[in-house]
Amino acid sequence: MRRFATDVEQMSSSAVLPMNSMANDRVDQRTCLICGDRATGLHYGIISCEGCKGFFKRSICNKRVYRCSRDKNCVMSRKQRNRCQYCRLLKCLQMGMNRKAIREDGMPGGRNKSIGPVQISEEEIERIMSGQEFEGEANMSWSNNGDSDHSSPGNGVSESNQPSPVSTPSSSRSVELNGFAALRDQYIGTPVSTHYQYLPHLFSYSAHSALVPPQARSLDPQSHSLINQLVSAEDLEPLGTPMLIEDGYKVTQAELFALLCRLADELLFRQIAWIKKLPFFCELSIKDYTCLLSSTWQELILLSSLTVYSKQIFGDLADVTSKYSPSDDELHRFSEEGMEVMERLIYLFRKFNQLKVSNEEYACMKAINFLNQDIRGLTNASQLEQLNKRYWYVCQDFTEYKYPHQPNRFPDLMMCLPEIRYIAGKMVNVPLEQLPLLFKAVLHSCKTSVSKE
Repeated sequence: MRRFATDVEQMSSSAVLPMNSMANDRVDQRTCLICGDRATGLHYGIISCEGCKGFFKRSICNKRVYRCSRDKNCVMSRKQRNRCQYCRLLKCLQMGMNRKAIREDGMPGGRNKSIGPVQISEEEIERIMSGQEFEGEANMSWSNNGDSDHSSPGNGVSESNQPSPVSTPSSSRSVELNGFAALRDQYIGTPVSTHYQYLPHLFSYSAHSALVPPQARSLDPQSHSLINQLVSAEDLEPLGTPMLIEDGYKVTQAELFALLCRLADELLFRQIAWIKKLPFFCELSIKDYTCLLSSTWQELILLSSLTVYSKQIFGDLADVTSKYSPSDDELHRFSEEGMEVMERLIYLFRKFNQLKVSNEEYACMKAINFLNQDIRGLTNASQLEQLNKRYWYVCQDFTEYKYPHQPNRFPDLMMCLPEIRYIAGKMVNVPLEQLPLLFKAVLHSCKTSVSKE
């Protein structure tokens, strides 16, 4: 994994909003009222650190519902604040963090800079913590099946100019989100960010798709041919990396990390072999293919792990990670970056598990994601754009033909791609020694959520 990471352009570090200049000297001497870490300013009415500020904003914007496995009185400190999200949010509310100070569009900056802390009743706190406070709010789910646990976020662009979806539900929360409606209102009739230009006409498509009644029709012959070519290029055979382990065996951090590296090796090798079989292989230069692969290999591996290889990843690999017990020191050192990646991966798993992506849809999504004309260093971006649009319309044609009663299915699939890109970029910043714990947490949560369905 380490040697692969050197081939990938590192994400720029997230911008940190400057503190109020008049409060700099005073804030430097203060600690966060939530966890005791160094405070960076007045956030949502109280003095707090960047970590608790971001946690509170994500929790409220995404209407997250957490659970405490103890007695709802967990200790909050800089080292322990990530252990219980329920108690962390509870303390934010109890200390006076004002949810009405958060901008409704989820963008940086408070809605009212002069707004102060609030004191709310225990009843209102309980309604927020249980999710009842959000139940009456209008929302448009990403999917049309009424399953609020898997509703989709609206995707924005983060301060680091990366696609940054507004929400990612974790293993024990129910979510109601304003997803496609807000996204559509924001982008229809306005210039689309460069991160979304590889998704042509998505926003206008979503605006009209709900108005058009489903009609049975045949699949365009050209679409049928192109999809068959893409699927033929895929290696859909089970992964060959051994993931079986004896009962009672305790897996060490080093052993699990070595296994993850072997899996990454095999998955990357399959992507290289896939490129050589692509129907448009002769249409692009080797230089462009090298550039594309070095920039997207993590995204391709993540997409394949969540779809065509998900049974092995969330079955066999999950069984291996269950036999790994992280130390207290590993738990304490688990970073905010790792927590965010974990939550987003769990969200993506749930979304893909809900959609039950077919091999044809997977092949199209993979080609669309790979053919990213916004990557730097390409010699023929215009040709890439044409190829991208070709498979975009092929995928749209197929989903409308195969799933006529799911008008939102195509935009649902396409809006997973910016999320995959965002997570892949974030994973580069997760320390390598934290990857075993990250995978254990994600796979355990995902496997548990499936067994409860």
